[in-house]
Order: sequence, then C-alpha cells, then structure tokens
Amino acid sequence: MKNLLRAIAEGQLNTASILVWTVVSILLSVAAGAVSGMVLAGKDLGNQLAAAMGAMFGPVAAAPGVLAALIVLAFF
Repeated sequence: MKNLLRAIAEGQLNTASILVWTVVSILLSVAAGAVSGMVLAGKDLGNQLAAAMGAMFGPVAAAPGVLAALIVLAFF
C-alpha cells in the first residue's frame, strides 16, 4: 500500500496507479454529472430524476477522455 501511495504522490504511472486514477475520475464524473443534472433539469424533471440521469451520463464523456490521457501519459 505504501508503494502505491508513493507512486501516486510522485506521479509515476503503473498499472495500480492507472486503476486508482480511473476509479477516482469515474466517481468524480458521476458526482459532477449528478450536480449538473440537478442544475440544468431539476425544475423540469425533479431533482432526483435529473440527478440520476446526470450520474448515468456524466461518465460517458469523462471516462474515455481520462483513459486516453492516462494511456498517452504512460507512453511519454
């Protein structure tokens, strides 16, 4: 566990740190999608439905971008 935390803190990319950053980015994109769904469509659909839809569609844009960026960073 110390090696993983050290690798993340130093910015080294290995399989474990890529997995950690991918999970963190997906969780953050779910939260951001839920908040933006409530802001954009909360009045029309209700906050609960808008948050659920935003949480579903948030990672659709974020996850591929983060994975592509991590792959590029791993090679350069």
